[in-house]
Amino acid sequence: MISILLATYNWPQALKLCLESLATQTDRNFEIIIADDGSTDSTKQIIEQFKSSTTIPTEHLWQEDQGFRKTIILNRAIKAAHGDYLVFLDGDCIVQPDFVARHRELAQKGYLVTGSRVLLNEKLTQELITWPHWDFQRFSSGLIRERLSGGINKYWPLKIKFGNGSWRDYKQFVWRRIKGCNMACWKADAEAINGFDETMTGWGHEDADFVFRLQRHHIIRKSGSWATEVLHLFHKIHDQSNAAENARRVREKILAKAM
Repeated sequence: MISILLATYNWPQALKLCLESLATQTDRNFEIIIADDGSTDSTKQIIEQFKSSTTIPTEHLWQEDQGFRKTIILNRAIKAAHGDYLVFLDGDCIVQPDFVARHRELAQKGYLVTGSRVLLNEKLTQELITWPHWDFQRFSSGLIRERLSGGINKYWPLKIKFGNGSWRDYKQFVWRRIKGCNMACWKADAEAINGFDETMTGWGHEDADFVFRLQRHHIIRKSGSWATEVLHLFHKIHDQSNAAENARRVREKILAKAM
C-alpha cells in the first residue's frame, strides 16, 4: 500500500481541494496521513468532513504551532504510515486523477522519486478556491486558455505522460527540481536515514537535505516529471529567514561527503 504523507498548515480552503482531488484517484490502494504543523480548528473541520465522506483511510496528526517545524511532524507521519511506500505531498497542491497510479508505476526498489509541479497564478488560485468541489474535467477544459493567459506555467506535462525508464535517473546529487510537495521513497529507506533532520527548523531545504542523505545511502534519485505533476496553488512567499542557514548545512554535508 502507498501512504500519502500530506503536510499542511492553516490553509483549509486549499487542503479541501487537495483532499477532494485525492478522492478522485483511479488507484485506490492508499491511505492519507495528514501531517499538520499546528493549524487551527478550521483545518480540523475540513478533515473531519472529508473523513465522513470517503472510505480512504485518513489519519490527522497535529502538533502545536511553534513556528515552521515540518520536519518533526513529517517524521511522526513516517512512523504512523502503514504503507511500505511513501508519497510526500503538500496541502497547497491539487493532484491529477492518475497521481497515485503514476507514482506506483515509478516506484522501484533502491530508488526515490522527485516529482514536478505546475504553478498556478493568483487569479486562477482564487477562482478554484470558490468552486464548491474539485472537478478535474472542468479544470482541464480550460488548460490552453489558462496557459496563454498565464494562469498556469506549463501545459504539455498535463497532457502528455511518459512511463518509467533509465532516462529518469540522476547520476549524482543536484539541488535542482527537488520539491518536498511531490516526492516519494520507500518507508524502509526513510527510516534507515532517520527521516528528516529535525534540527532544521524554519522554511527551506529540508527536502534537499532528505534527498541528499537518501542518495548518500545509495538510493538512486529518479525524476517524476512528465508523469506526476501536481497543481501548486499560488500563495505568498514563506518566511525565508532560516533558508540560508539550512542551505549552508546541506552544503556542508555535501562537501564532507566529497572529501
